[in-house]
Amino acid sequence: MPQLLSRQACLARFGSDYYIEQRIAAGRLFRLENGVFAEQKHVPENAIISHRYPRGVITLLSAFYHYGLTDVIPDVCDLATSRNAAKIRDARVRQYFVPDEILDRGAVMDQEHDYPVRIYSRERLLIELLRYKNKLPFDLYKEVLLNYRKILLQLNMQDIQDYAMSVPKRKMIMEALQMEVL
Repeated sequence: MPQLLSRQACLARFGSDYYIEQRIAAGRLFRLENGVFAEQKHVPENAIISHRYPRGVITLLSAFYHYGLTDVIPDVCDLATSRNAAKIRDARVRQYFVPDEILDRGAVMDQEHDYPVRIYSRERLLIELLRYKNKLPFDLYKEVLLNYRKILLQLNMQDIQDYAMSVPKRKMIMEALQMEVL
């Protein structure tokens, strides 16, 4: 499985900056951006962002697209981070500040073109869809909701209920779940 490497990982693996530069010159290692290296030239943007911000979790439009729940290609990566995290100053990232107690609930490691990404599960994403329904374009909300209805039998209903009960606005989310999804 291909992986992304930090400068420290490259130093530990190859020995010195000189050997890293030799591998880059030979085309066996690629500097994707400052401090991020890979042995393949083309790496998905979400994988780079997930590597650069390991405590963040890919969410909303980026995750809906990843799971095939929409065909709208995101122009930036939606990333959930701790409410206490520093502001990410990266034009490729739209940051969502989430309370620490629910940030990691439903976060899973998945693969995007064989690279690991930290992303919310489909069950947690359903709750995020309902939480942010007023902030999403209506046609996107409806498209994703209809696609969720198609895969409802594949989802773990107990996880959905657990996530719904752990987030703010739980009463509104439970009502929306009953009225719009089930």
